[in-house]
Amino acid sequence: MYVPGVALGALAVAATLAAVSGRGLLLAVVYPVTALAAIALGAIDLAVWLGHAGFAAVLPIGLSTIGLHLRLDPLSAFFGLVINGGLLSASLYGMGLDHAKELTPRVEPLFPLFAAAMNLVLIADDAYAFLFSWELMSLTSWALVVAHHTNAENRRAGHLYLVMAAIGTTALLFAFGGLAGPAGGYVFDTIRTHTATPMIAALVLTTALVGCGSKAGLAPLHVWLPLAHPAAPSHVSALMSGVMTKVALYGFVRIAFDLLGPPAWWWSLPPIVLGAITAVLGLLYAVFDRDLKRVLAYSTVENVGVIFVALGLALAFRANGQPAAAAVAMAAALLHILNHSWFKSLLFLGAGAVLHVTGRRNLEAMGGLIHRMPRTAAFFLVGALSISALPPLNGFVSEWLLFQSVIAAPALPQSTLNFAAPTIGAMLALAAALAAACFVRVYGIAFLGRPRSVEAARAHEVALVQQIAMGGLALLCILGGLLGAFLTEALTPVLKGLVGSGLPNAGTGPTPFSLIAFEPSRSNYDAAIIVLFVAIASVVTLLVVHRLSARRTRRGPAWDCGFPDPSPALQYSAASFAQPLRRVYGAVVFSARETVVMPPPGDLRPARFSVALIDYVWTTLYVAPWRALLRLSERLNALQFLTIRRYLVLMFAALVILLSIAAVTV
Repeated sequence: MYVPGVALGALAVAATLAAVSGRGLLLAVVYPVTALAAIALGAIDLAVWLGHAGFAAVLPIGLSTIGLHLRLDPLSAFFGLVINGGLLSASLYGMGLDHAKELTPRVEPLFPLFAAAMNLVLIADDAYAFLFSWELMSLTSWALVVAHHTNAENRRAGHLYLVMAAIGTTALLFAFGGLAGPAGGYVFDTIRTHTATPMIAALVLTTALVGCGSKAGLAPLHVWLPLAHPAAPSHVSALMSGVMTKVALYGFVRIAFDLLGPPAWWWSLPPIVLGAITAVLGLLYAVFDRDLKRVLAYSTVENVGVIFVALGLALAFRANGQPAAAAVAMAAALLHILNHSWFKSLLFLGAGAVLHVTGRRNLEAMGGLIHRMPRTAAFFLVGALSISALPPLNGFVSEWLLFQSVIAAPALPQSTLNFAAPTIGAMLALAAALAAACFVRVYGIAFLGRPRSVEAARAHEVALVQQIAMGGLALLCILGGLLGAFLTEALTPVLKGLVGSGLPNAGTGPTPFSLIAFEPSRSNYDAAIIVLFVAIASVVTLLVVHRLSARRTRRGPAWDCGFPDPSPALQYSAASFAQPLRRVYGAVVFSARETVVMPPPGDLRPARFSVALIDYVWTTLYVAPWRALLRLSERLNALQFLTIRRYLVLMFAALVILLSIAAVTV
């Protein structure tokens, strides 16, 4: 308990010093201290994850009857590694910020406080400590979102985020109330001894899904995420998207797999169905958007959906007494949580580097950055390949495990799950294809081709320490793909605590790099063999091409696609890349309409092309209720202008109604 206490205390001191110090001391205090605290906390988390004893403590604060309970077990240690790894990379990136332009007293003092709050959520061992830390995390992240409050869009994003955070916390308050029961046992050890009735379990699961899903970005509660994540500074966006969403997933895992007791099979349906819808919907949003940071935020929505599908399958397998299959599904969820924290943090830091040197988030204003930012382009490419789930990078490993669990789902005895399994598999396959299309579009438009703006033509590399932060994450994405079997085997203590089993045939493959899901004959993935095959195929191809081709290097004009005009505006754009997908899927999901205004011959007005999309989730679930509530409040506003006699009549009528209700119930 000593090391975590010192690290968390150092974060609090750093936040205080940053708040009272001058601008020049912000960089010297905040980011180095946060990086050192992340290293210390990560070391403790790693030790506990790998089998060393955790810690537990009760502090004489919090609720007067129980105190403040803290505990670090393998589950919270695993998520602690995820969080503190992201904190370390974001802190390194923050060290390279421009003192004069990018440091602000509205961001730096809150950065270590945000880091401490996320760590506190993980070690909370009672409902009060959990909700207090959760609210601290929400408030500090909200303040970071509205750091640049002069921007109207940022204020709107902060307002929506605050509303959704309040809804989520209220839902979690009801969830812990149901878990505590009539006796009010808010300590997690006490909650574990209770067995909830089916109705209470359904209410707890629903409220936990709302509370944690709203923070993670589960549809239809995702609406705040594509507004808030781009509004925050880029290294904060990396934390919110790559790290904070994992704290929300931790909350759901802790409640559904630990505190709520043995699951029923129907618990799995909401996360499976909502997760699959979220995965497809998030990528459809991403494919059609032109804002680089908003595209990355929407892809986080997709990945959160993928993780919820895996968690739902783990619940289904566990409820039906299939621990081996449950372990495969849970390993897919946990490994994707870890992998997503790496490649999404990398992509947001890369987007931050692009934004820093170009000042643009619109993909249509980029292009040609691979020549001016070669290292950033290489790191971003690794992240794009990882998030597209291409072997042998880390994103493929976790999604491969997920598809193995989907293939095993038809063995479940419930007909509902049997019917849902192929549908969910098809939706996940569609999401994987859309992810590849999305990031081919992003990378091609942003880094390839020719510059589409003066800012893109004048781009340059960012500071060395920021390149180191991105390079470290890119290396983790590569190693996570090559060493996926070792990472999955290291998850065994966590898997046994959650589903009662590790992977059934871990470590039995033909090579140490082999990852076996069920049986070596039908579910074997070996990253080393794939790397060897790719290397041999590449070398052979190069030798054949050089041997058969002409010795002399030939030069010729680049293919102009029928347009000899050298203007960069004639390049393939982000909108044109998305057009085929928009016509296939956008017309159904978003009622996409394309309008072309072509002036007649002789008219010098320019032609106009516009696209209109309707976000039915936003208009139906948020705008329509808000308008109805506004109309109702405007009508009820007349009540404040009544006479005293009418107020007395209303009070008398209310008293009569209440007495009548009391008489009927008694």
